[in-house]
Amino acid sequence: MTADGKRHAVVCIEQAEETVKELRDALTQAGITLPSLGIDPASLAREAPCPRIELGGCRVDTAARLAAALRRPA
Repeated sequence: MTADGKRHAVVCIEQAEETVKELRDALTQAGITLPSLGIDPASLAREAPCPRIELGGCRVDTAARLAAALRRPA
């Protein structure tokens, strides 16, 4: 991987980490916890990582709260 590619990968991973934090904070404010929320490790196992956010599974009541929170007007 080139130096530019490494810098790009680092920026992508940092953005993914920040996005996970922001999403976790927003969900917490809505009273929702997604225990598996994080960066998908398999998406980092490439020469040029392209992070994906893993939302993971949750209980039915958590999914219902998430749906209700998404329906609320902004």
